[in-house]
Amino acid sequence: MSHLYHEDQVYPVREDTLFLLEAALGEVRPGDRVLEVGTGSGYIAVELMKITPYVIATDINPHAVRIARENGVEVVRTDLMAGLKGHFDLIVFNPPYLPTANEERIDDWLERALDGGLSGRMVIERFAREIGGVLAKRGRTLILVSSLTNEEEVEKLFFHQGFCGKIVKKLSLEGEALVIYRFCSW
Repeated sequence: MSHLYHEDQVYPVREDTLFLLEAALGEVRPGDRVLEVGTGSGYIAVELMKITPYVIATDINPHAVRIARENGVEVVRTDLMAGLKGHFDLIVFNPPYLPTANEERIDDWLERALDGGLSGRMVIERFAREIGGVLAKRGRTLILVSSLTNEEEVEKLFFHQGFCGKIVKKLSLEGEALVIYRFCSW
């Protein structure tokens, strides 16, 4: 089956993946209904399934969906949360957050996992607008954000959608800082 997809088109497990996983493992509770948006290989979802069996994931990348399924993840191929019904207690997302100019774009699936638009917040803005439709009352969202995307602007996006949030983890890397926000409804 490996000839049907290309692993090089799926975002690999990197420092940001492990950083988000660490935060998610500290947040998830047994019995939580969990959604991982943009699962990639399903690495985080697989680890969360060790705590709660109610984990599903989404990804727009057909190569990622196939790999995540092979790793045992129940995954839906969709754009963010489009078409999902039900409510989740915890939503986890490592969004495309790299600021990308039009002339820097490469039209492939791996690029989509990285391309956050000019501000780095293009996908994050859509996510902030859409999570209210699938987040349970008193649900929580963990989202990884880079200093390259302007953290204060990300906070404002969620605040304007009726969420309050705080940074729960920080990590310094070469040339940027990563933070994990925990957002909840008011």
